[in-house]
Amino acid sequence: MTDVVEAGIASGTEGKLVRALDWKGAFWVAAGVPPLVLFSIGGIAGTTGKLAFVVWIISMVMGFLQSFTYAEIAGMFANKSGGASVYGATAWLRYSKFIAPLSVWCNWFAWSPVLSLGCAIAAGYILNAFYPIPAADSQMVLDWISAHAASVTADSPRVAEYIAAHAGTTPDDAVKALLGTDGVAALTPAIRSWSLFSFSIPFLATANINATFFIGGILMLIIFAIQHRGISETASVQKWLAIIVLVPLLIIGLYPIVSGQILATNVTGLVPPTAAYAATDGTWSNGGWTLFLGGLYIAAWSTYGFETAVCYTRELKNPKTDTFKAIFYSGLACCLFFFLVPFAFQGVLGHAGMLAPGIVDGTGVAEALGGLIGAGRVVTQLLVVLMIMALFLAIMTAMAGSSRTLYQGSKDGWLPKYLDHVNEHGAPTRAMWTDFAFNLFLLAIASDVGGYFFVLAVSNVGYIIFNFLNLNSGWIHRMDSGHIERPWKAPTWLIGLNTVLAFVNALFLGAGAKVWGYSNALWVGFIFAALILPVFAYRHYVRDGGKFPAGAMEDLGLVGQDLGVKKAGILPYLALAGGLAIVLIANVVFQLPA
Repeated sequence: MTDVVEAGIASGTEGKLVRALDWKGAFWVAAGVPPLVLFSIGGIAGTTGKLAFVVWIISMVMGFLQSFTYAEIAGMFANKSGGASVYGATAWLRYSKFIAPLSVWCNWFAWSPVLSLGCAIAAGYILNAFYPIPAADSQMVLDWISAHAASVTADSPRVAEYIAAHAGTTPDDAVKALLGTDGVAALTPAIRSWSLFSFSIPFLATANINATFFIGGILMLIIFAIQHRGISETASVQKWLAIIVLVPLLIIGLYPIVSGQILATNVTGLVPPTAAYAATDGTWSNGGWTLFLGGLYIAAWSTYGFETAVCYTRELKNPKTDTFKAIFYSGLACCLFFFLVPFAFQGVLGHAGMLAPGIVDGTGVAEALGGLIGAGRVVTQLLVVLMIMALFLAIMTAMAGSSRTLYQGSKDGWLPKYLDHVNEHGAPTRAMWTDFAFNLFLLAIASDVGGYFFVLAVSNVGYIIFNFLNLNSGWIHRMDSGHIERPWKAPTWLIGLNTVLAFVNALFLGAGAKVWGYSNALWVGFIFAALILPVFAYRHYVRDGGKFPAGAMEDLGLVGQDLGVKKAGILPYLALAGGLAIVLIANVVFQLPA
């Protein structure tokens, strides 16, 4: 590329993304992926029991292997941003115009909810810091119980109801339990239960406009303001956030291992639980396998995520060499954290300890981290701040990557035209505002106690669809565009193995989407994925007259509307049919424990 071309690309007045990153910058932008382990570490432990750390390791190994396919196809597109979904989508254009935008859309609605989920957890930490819910055994609650001991008596109807619901409980124990509950409720700050209003969304979940929603919305605006100044500013902020967050997280992950705190009984006897969130060991029955596959399904949302490192190819100074380095070193970093942190958590806390409500919903992870190193109150409070910063790190990564997916999808004629705007700093601001608006809606759902894992389970339907399409795009690109230069080329056997893993992911999707408390998560995800079809049809056939924008296919050496020869023949269609069949069969065969 000539100096003249580079100068033009770097000009903010050209209305294009700016080449301002080296591979290290892309690595730092992607450094928000390791903290994603904290988003669902409790949920996966509750679902898979003692198998949890094994689930994380298997999933991370799969993600690392799959990244080599993405590294190869990313190197083919030096002039595109948006990540692997964009690069892989072009492989499907020859076979169906509608599959390409489906891949991009599914990747976006899988990644974008990191904003709402992360802000919901961060808001929970902030509320816990300023308006904590008192513990049942705290002195203030014990004092309240002493002062109100006469409010509940053994002959109270509430005591009879409690005993009926808790067989074997004595009247005295029932009185103590009810007084404890009343004391906690009386001393809980009103803001914790305050809600402006809530409403039910048919077939989806309950939305709640409460304190979590408003605090989370403010946090999203702060992150938007940082990213408004472009990718180089974002990378600079991410670098320091990553150092502050990841170094302590690594130390905390290593300390229990080197200090001998890992209990062998916590990481042996590897069987699934009897049911989701049950503290008892089960067997490798159909229900047990379903829980295990459900864990692998949701873990993929975190462990595969470092593929976001190749979202910024169009913003790399030297994409031919930096693309592979960015995703490879991001993958190695993720292997370290996704292996260590779940193992340390489980090894110290055990299965029962991982079922604590604060671990499951994410708001008690900082206290658990403090427990791993025997920290006092001051250090534990510092870890709370660290957790909020870790969440910021993950959210920054998500907004940077997902907004560029929207931007490039618009540039290539797959998504609405208005998304292809960038500001004077080279930031895709309209795509960022779209992310913000979408996540305000999701934040209302995630602010409800039951909505968090619903958002996660449904968004991951899109992520697995994207991964399936993209892993298959590796061999399709090999067949149809074998002549295109690849700065880094994966071994052929690895492309083949990753194709097999695409169908393994389809198995996870069919069996696992139902595990997370919403039996209709798979179907809601399918419906949401299908929403792109009318959007693309309007953009392509009405707005653009059935033609793709000029230059959309130039990286493949194609000009005009020539999509090239279908050298793969019927094979892509067979792959689609096979993947769909696996999903549907797995959904029928694998069932939750009775």
